[in-house]
Amino acid sequence: MSLAVVGFNHRTAPLELRERLHFGPEEVPRALAALRQRLGPAGVVIVSTCNRVEFYVNRCGLAAPMAEVIRAFWAEWRGESPEVFGDHLYVHAGSYAVEHLFRVASSLDSLVVGEAQILGQVQAAYQTARDVKTTDKILNTLFEKAFAVAKTVRGNSVIGRGKVSVGSVAADVAVSIFGELAEKTVLVIGSGKMGELTLNRLAGKGVARVLLANRSRGKAEEMARRFGGAAISFGELEERLPEADIIISSTASPRPILGREAFRKALEARDGAPIFAIDIAMPRDIDPAVNGLDNVFLYHMDDLRQMSSENMGEREQEIARCTEMVQAGVEQFCKWEQGLAAEPTIVSMTREIDAIRERELNKTLRALSHLPEEDREQIAYLSKRLVNAVLQQPMRQLKQEVAERDPATVLSFVNR
Repeated sequence: MSLAVVGFNHRTAPLELRERLHFGPEEVPRALAALRQRLGPAGVVIVSTCNRVEFYVNRCGLAAPMAEVIRAFWAEWRGESPEVFGDHLYVHAGSYAVEHLFRVASSLDSLVVGEAQILGQVQAAYQTARDVKTTDKILNTLFEKAFAVAKTVRGNSVIGRGKVSVGSVAADVAVSIFGELAEKTVLVIGSGKMGELTLNRLAGKGVARVLLANRSRGKAEEMARRFGGAAISFGELEERLPEADIIISSTASPRPILGREAFRKALEARDGAPIFAIDIAMPRDIDPAVNGLDNVFLYHMDDLRQMSSENMGEREQEIARCTEMVQAGVEQFCKWEQGLAAEPTIVSMTREIDAIRERELNKTLRALSHLPEEDREQIAYLSKRLVNAVLQQPMRQLKQEVAERDPATVLSFVNR
C-alpha cells in the first residue's frame, strides 16, 4: 500500500512547536500546490488544526523517502531548520496510516476524545485539497471512507457524551473560578467555530452579557443577534477589555492581539477583579506573559486536556467498541485498495476478449451483408452483451481473490 501520514499532534509536540509550524487556512492551498510540484504525481492532503498538523500522502513514484521530502518542505516553508522537528514527528504507512486517519476523524485521537469538531475540520481539509486538485482516486476513497466510519462511530456509540468539548470544559472552569455566572460578561473575539461552541456552553450557564468582536463588523453583528449581545470593533478591544469577566479568543491572527500591558490596565480598571481567558487560537491570540499577572486565569488548548480527561474512565469501554468499528473500516478499505492491483489485468483481459469479439463479429456481418443496418446493429449489441455477461463473474472473483490473497501469485496465474 502506498499511503502514508507524516505529522505531529498534541501528544507528540508541545504547543510552542505546533504554533510555529501551523498552517493557517489561507496558506494551505498554496502549500498544497507547492508540495504537489515537489512530490510529482503523488496525491496529498494537509490537515492543520489547533492540535495537529498532518500530511496524508499517496506516495506512488517518489524517489526520495517520503517522510524526508515532507520534513524538508515543511521546514523550508516555515523558514526553519529540519532539526526543529526533533523526535516529535510520527510516520505511519500502509494500514497504519488508514487506521490513524479513521481514528482522527472519529475523534478517538483528539485532545478531548469524543469532541465533534474534528470531523468537520478533516472534511474541510479534504475539500481544500480537492479544490486545489491534489487528491487522487485512492485519497478520495480513503477520506470518504473515513467520514463514513466517523459517522458510524458517532451514531452507534455514546463516545460524545459527557464533557467532550473545549466548551464544556471551559464552562466548568469558569464556574469554578466565579461560582455563579449570572452577573458575568463574556467577550468573544473572532468568529471561530470553537469560540462559538464555547460561548454556547457559557450561555447555558446563564452569563448576563455578551460582547462580540470581529474584524468583520457584519459577522460580529450576526453573532450578537443570535446571542442577544453587542457587537464591538477590533479597535475598541483594549478599551472594552475591563468589562469582560470571561474572554474567548479564536481569531486567525498570525500574532498575539492582546498583550500583558492591555490586561494590566484592565485589571487596574476592574480593581483587581479576576479575568478568565480562554485562548483557543492557533497561533495564540493572547501573549503567554499575561499568565504572570495576578487574577488573570489564562488557559490554552493544552491546559484543557488534563481537565477533559477526568471523565475518560467512564468512556474507556465505549472507546474499545469504537476501535472495533474503526478496525472493521480499515479492513474494508485495505481489501478495496489491494483489489486495485487487479485492474491492469482486468483491462488487458477485457481488451483481448473484445478484440476477439470484434474480429468474429466482422466475419459474421460480412456474411450477413444483406441484412438491414438496424439488424446488424442489434447483432453487434448482442455480441457486447454476451461478452459482458461472460466476464462479469470472473472479474468479480478476480478482484475478491486479489483482495484476500497474495496479489502477485493470483495475477501471475491469471496472466499466464
